[in-house]
Amino acid sequence: MDTTQRQLIKKYADLLLERWRLISACLLLAITAGLIVYLFIPKSYQTISTLSYEQQQINPTRMDPEQGRNQLKEAVATLQEVVISRNNLEKVINQFSLYEEARKRLPIEDVIEAMRKDITIVPATRGDIFSVSFQGQDPDKVMKVTNALASLFIEENLKYRGERATETSKYTSEELQMAKKVMDEKEQLMRDYKVKYYNELPEQRASNMARLIALNDQSQRLQEAIQNLERTKIMAQEQVSMLRRLSAVSATSEMAQPGANASRLPLTDAERLQQLRRHYSTLQIKYTERHPEVVRTKQLIEQLESRVGKEPPAEQRTAAARIRGIAGNSDAMEIGRQQIQLSEYEANLRQLRADLAALPAEIAKYQGWIEATPVREAEWNGLTRDYNEMRRHYDELVARNLQAQSTETLERKQKGSKFKIVDSARRPDKPFKPNFLKIFLAAIGLGLGLGFGCTFLLDFTDTSFKDAAEIEEYVGVPVICAVPHLAKEEESSRKKFIFTLSIALFSLYGVGLLAAIAFLWLKGMIII
Repeated sequence: MDTTQRQLIKKYADLLLERWRLISACLLLAITAGLIVYLFIPKSYQTISTLSYEQQQINPTRMDPEQGRNQLKEAVATLQEVVISRNNLEKVINQFSLYEEARKRLPIEDVIEAMRKDITIVPATRGDIFSVSFQGQDPDKVMKVTNALASLFIEENLKYRGERATETSKYTSEELQMAKKVMDEKEQLMRDYKVKYYNELPEQRASNMARLIALNDQSQRLQEAIQNLERTKIMAQEQVSMLRRLSAVSATSEMAQPGANASRLPLTDAERLQQLRRHYSTLQIKYTERHPEVVRTKQLIEQLESRVGKEPPAEQRTAAARIRGIAGNSDAMEIGRQQIQLSEYEANLRQLRADLAALPAEIAKYQGWIEATPVREAEWNGLTRDYNEMRRHYDELVARNLQAQSTETLERKQKGSKFKIVDSARRPDKPFKPNFLKIFLAAIGLGLGLGFGCTFLLDFTDTSFKDAAEIEEYVGVPVICAVPHLAKEEESSRKKFIFTLSIALFSLYGVGLLAAIAFLWLKGMIII
């Protein structure tokens, strides 16, 4: 620190010591003014009522949709607007005779706005607790108004939730009825379409294809059966013709030998086999091996050869002798049996042809269904395109309607979420404002600031020289020597007297001021 800075600090220190009376006077006057202001400013009292938010008692996570961390804040924000509405606040003002002076001078809207400013609602930051406070000049009225506001929260919450539950239930019921009507109409269209085009729908395509393949297989089998049966019929007809020719040959032989007619016995299998072989030789001369008559005769020969090979000749003769006594007309019986079998073949052929004739129409029907499936699929998709969304909306409405009805029932029984007063407002013992300590500290700061300001202002306006440096700086001539002020004895005595008197007066004033503050504090007029 150089000499100039030290001289500057010394200058201001001397200045403050010289003007200490002014600074002390400003400080004491400011404190006095602050005390007077505190005594004459109207006192405002404030009290707080604490409320809690109780969740509904019956399964809140499923029965009530308004659950979560933000439920309390939302409920308080909503009810706050209801509680501080004009109707409610006007009722409270008239009930407790609030703001009588203001009501004489101002319209009711301004009075209500002033009351809104005096009401403070602090939402909960943690947990389910929030507070309601009110400030006014009468501590008793402040307590009553705060409790009334807390009660309004409870009443309006029950009323609001009941009305909202009723309106929600009514709205969801109406929406559900409308959605049900639309769903019924849509489902009726879908049912009619499905009944009309059931066999042409995409889900029937697999069964239609399987049925079509089965019909084609059945047609092929019928054709094969008809062909086989026709071949069998032709073979049976040929066998009848052959039996008739054999019978005619036998009759001709008997007529040629009348004497042996009485002793002629029916032909044995061996004899018939010989005749068939002779007939087969004649047919081979006329026809090829593939001729039906040749094939049929060959099959009969093979059958007779197998029978003749199994039965000994002696036994054949014995059997023939027995047959000669009891079956003299076997050829005629065989021809009759074959004709009966031919009739059965004819009946079976007619039935098979009838079944085959009915298949094309059935096949065409299934083919038509399969060909129409893509068209029906496109039409069905267009018909049901918005059905899934409508169904989802309908299911949501059903759930919401059930939920709304349950909520309405809970609210009617007052088992839903509700507010409860945890701590009622009490009569305030000390004013909320003004704060004496704040005013006292502000007065001290104002007094010191005023004293320092006046001191520097007087020094700034004083044009006299205080030291030799100022003279040198002003005239530009160095000062050779400086003679200090030599006070006389009378002057020194007067200064001491004035200093002592000032100290006494300031001390007396300060002690009196402190005594007045203590007295007012004991009387309750000052609350620290």
